[in-house]
This record gives sequence, structure tokens and C-alpha cells, in this order.
Amino acid sequence: MKKTIDRSNENRSLGDLGPMLTRVGGIVAAIGILATLAIAFTSDHGTERFFKSYTTNFAYFLSLSLGGIFFVVIQHLTSATWSVVVRRIAEAIAANMLLLLGLFIPIAFGMDIIYHHWTDPHAASDPVLAAKLGYLNKPFFLIRWGLYFLIWVVLSRFFHGQSVKQDTTGDIDHTLRMQKWSAPAIVLFALTTTFAAFDLIMSLNPHWYSTILGVYYFAGCALSAFALIAMSSMWLQAKGRITESVTTEHYHDLGKLCFAFTIFWAYIGFSQFMLIWYANIPEETEWYLHRITGSWLPFSWGILIAHFVVPFLFFISRIPKRSRAFFRFGAVYILIIHWCDMYWVTMPEWYTDGIHFNLMDITLFLAMGGLFLVGMARRLGKASLVPEKDPRLEGSLAFENY
Repeated sequence: MKKTIDRSNENRSLGDLGPMLTRVGGIVAAIGILATLAIAFTSDHGTERFFKSYTTNFAYFLSLSLGGIFFVVIQHLTSATWSVVVRRIAEAIAANMLLLLGLFIPIAFGMDIIYHHWTDPHAASDPVLAAKLGYLNKPFFLIRWGLYFLIWVVLSRFFHGQSVKQDTTGDIDHTLRMQKWSAPAIVLFALTTTFAAFDLIMSLNPHWYSTILGVYYFAGCALSAFALIAMSSMWLQAKGRITESVTTEHYHDLGKLCFAFTIFWAYIGFSQFMLIWYANIPEETEWYLHRITGSWLPFSWGILIAHFVVPFLFFISRIPKRSRAFFRFGAVYILIIHWCDMYWVTMPEWYTDGIHFNLMDITLFLAMGGLFLVGMARRLGKASLVPEKDPRLEGSLAFENY
């Protein structure tokens, strides 16, 4: 017998939480920006370090929105029922892509520092780089990123816009339209995310190449987005919103996704390492040599244990998936360790001898994180927190794990 959910007294509007989140996010962003500027202008090589820390944090927050797009598109592609009640939150995460387009501007201005290997006028004297300069050059790099953002912004706005319109009209054609476009959308997402990972991360060391890096980055995108969706839902419920719509059953499925993609991330990471280790080609092994030098070696071991072993053991049981207190801790943990992973894939390309931590690594996280929170709050405040007239809503409300 299907259970019935009484939502007559449920608050499904962000309401006064929206301005509060906007204020908090704005204050955090302002503190991060001012602290970053103070450090950059008062320390040696401050400008150079700014762009390096900025790239790491940009890769992190970009991954959250990309993960949001993936979640939304894949639910429509599979005609999923269970996820309808949490999909609006994923749509808000994805909709921050327009903000990230603005945050990409410093990357464009800092290319000579961030990608100095191939932006150097003498790069053509290196035979390996000379063969890649048709792809790795400033104009084509910026054109590609313009295309990536065009596709991402269109996808995020299309699916969110159709979903919100359906709240008013109740027309099933909106659902059918989103299902129709979900197949080409997932293909475009896969291609753009893969090449974006190549451009943003792999080209930091243009001598190195890996066909798996794009999938590795995607695994982190999806995992972190699942955690952020769960954490956001739990916070909203703690504040008296969507208290009946999102149940333990939905958290159970989000927990299963976190568990699955923890394993997937580890599988992709091991596959890349194993193939490079087995082939033992100098151009490929260089990337890992940077990460087993000096203080990077214990950090690398820490990533393996903290990003795989710990969440694997944590989520393998059904108890943490069905306990909000446990899951909240696990979601925050995943988001933190994913940032550490982005630090691990970027920073060793500039500091090969070991970890060179700088306060700007944190202040820029606060700056972007505050802006990201403001973007989510503004988007969630414009519509119901749950797709009100989605034809699969009743099935989602009644969803149970067996």
C-alpha cells in the first residue's frame, strides 16, 4: 500500500531564508576578497600565488555546478521518480554556471602565469610543445571555454526554466521536452566536461597526457554534487522547509549514489595510475613523480585513504544513509576532501618539491564559496523548493527503498 504524505502545512518556499543566506554569503565573500587582496599585495610573488590558488578553487566550484547539471540531466534521461523532490536544489546548484562564467575572467587574464609552459613565446622550441601549439594557444583556449560555458549555461537555464514554468502551468509537455533534450544534453555534457578538464588541469603540464583525467574530474563533480544536494536538503529541513517532501528514503538513495561514486572515483584513479605505472613512459610518469616528492608523498597517501577508504567504510552500511546526523557529517566530509583532491591535481604542477600552503588557498575558497551561496539562494528564492506540478511528484513523495 502506498504511503500518503500530508504536505498541507509544509513550507516549500525559501522565504526569509533567502535574504539571510544572501547576506551571509555576501559577508563571507567580502571577507575572502579583502583578505585575498591584502595577502596578494603584501607578500612576495603575491600575484603569482593568487592565480595558482584561484585556479584550484575555480576547478572546485566549477565541479559542483557541473555535478548539478549531471544530476538534473540524468534524472530526466532515466525518467527517474525518486529524485523529483530534491531536483530543484540540484537545478539551483547547476544554475550557478552563469556566476562561474564571470569567475573565469581572472583565469583568462592570468594565463601567462597559470599556463606559462605553453603561453611562453619560446614554447615552440620544445618539440613536444611545438606539436601541441595548434591546440594549446590563447585564442583557441578562450574560444573553447566560451563554447563550454555557452553549452553549460544553456543546459542549466533550460532545465531549470522548464521545471519552474511547469510549477505554474502543470503542462506535461515541459516534462516531455526535458526528457527529449536530455539525451543530446548528456552527450554535450560529457564532451565539454572532458575537454574542460584537459584544458583547466591537464594543460598545466603540457608534456603530460591522460585520456582518463576527464572521467576522473567528472567522478569528483558527481560525488561532490550528491553531497551538496543532501547537505542543502538537510539544512533546509532544519530550518523548517520541505520537512515532509524529502524523507529518509530520498537520503538513502543519495547515500547510495555517494557510495557508488566513491568507488567509481577510486576505480578511475587506480586505472589511471596502474596504466601509467605499467607503461612506464617518462612523459606520463612525470605527473606522479611530482606527487611522490617531498611532502606531496604523505599528502598523496592521505588522498587515497581519506577520499576512498574512509567514505567507503562510512557509506557501506545503510545506517549513515538513513541517519541525518551521520549523513550530514559524511556530506560535509566529502565536500572537504574533494577540495583537497582538486588541490592535489593542480598544486604539484607549480610546486614540485612539496606542499607550499598559502592563506590565499583558503581566502579564495571563502570568496568563491560566498558568491556560490548567494547564487544558490537567489535561484532557490525565485520558485518553490520542490517541482510542484511534476507528473512524477506523487511517486517521488511515496518512494520507498526495498
